[in-house]
Amino acid sequence: MEQAALFLDRDGVINVDKGHVGRIEDFEFLPGIFELCRLAQALRFLLVVVTNQAGIGRGLYSEEDFGRLTAWMLSEFRARGVSIARVYHCPYHPTAAIGDYRRESPDRKPNPGMLLRARSDFDLDLSRSVMIGDRDSDIAAGSSAGVGFNVKLVPAEPAAPSPGGLEFASLQDIGDWLSRTFAAGPESRPRSASARS
Repeated sequence: MEQAALFLDRDGVINVDKGHVGRIEDFEFLPGIFELCRLAQALRFLLVVVTNQAGIGRGLYSEEDFGRLTAWMLSEFRARGVSIARVYHCPYHPTAAIGDYRRESPDRKPNPGMLLRARSDFDLDLSRSVMIGDRDSDIAAGSSAGVGFNVKLVPAEPAAPSPGGLEFASLQDIGDWLSRTFAAGPESRPRSASARS
């Protein structure tokens, strides 16, 4: 059976979104992220990060800065018993970036490119996979890629429903949903992913 993945956006899901976080000293893990990831591992999900990083394209920090931060982030996860299979990032922006970074990219969410690359790299079953993001572009990328469950983290009461229909106020709430939905593992996919929290 093909592997199911838990896709994680970075800023706003793994860490506090302070606006173009590219250095270790600015990085603050969101409460509950380690517990959520350990739970997902126990449910046999492969953990994959998919993150737009237009701060690179805007010249706010370099690819080297991002690489150092990513290596540190992964070591922090490992120290807490969490294995992230891969981090995919897209540094491009069609209008705000500089130089060669100023272009359209199939990887930039809401485009599904990063998720489709992960599907190919890890032989994933996207229909049984989960995408967690904090923006509609994350949900749209997951939907476009054929991800079965697209979950939006909405710390405040949303002004309007998200496209995916699954919205939760905290990572703990998402973990509770994950436990209920995949109690027997990700192959125990329910009939509908449209129920709201």
